[in-house]
Amino acid sequence: MSILDWGPFSHIRRNHALEHATLQVLANRNSTYRMAGYSDANGFWMMGDVPTEEVQAAVSEALQRLEGGEHSLAIHPNCGTNFVAAGMLAGTLAWVAMLGSEGGWRRRLERWPILVSLVTLGMILAQPLGPMLQERVTTSPDPRGMRVTSIQREQRGSMPVHRILTQD
Repeated sequence: MSILDWGPFSHIRRNHALEHATLQVLANRNSTYRMAGYSDANGFWMMGDVPTEEVQAAVSEALQRLEGGEHSLAIHPNCGTNFVAAGMLAGTLAWVAMLGSEGGWRRRLERWPILVSLVTLGMILAQPLGPMLQERVTTSPDPRGMRVTSIQREQRGSMPVHRILTQD
């Protein structure tokens, strides 16, 4: 058994998958919604001005579809995992490009084409890396008996927020 399948890690990964699936169901129903989510061991937060009834219906459909084996719903194109993968890879390659660039601005400026090329390469390589990390590390599309226990709407300043709580 992997540590990813243990206790809080397992809960976070499954909630992350349900968050992604819910966001995708809602986006397919209404492409004008602007939403974001954040998962934790107890469920997930969904930010965006979406009627609670629609959130409830989307969460139910998302859970049902994940249980039915539609695992692709767990991978979201705008997941933070994708951005972190791109930033880490591009940042590391930028750092590598600047190694040995002591000697002032002129020397650094001479390395600019190498820096831009390596950062671009990093961004290209990150395209498949982010979704792969979602699939293998940050989400788990198998709900394994998870159920939604509560969906509450709150107002955080001008931002409507839904708190979706889950349990095994």
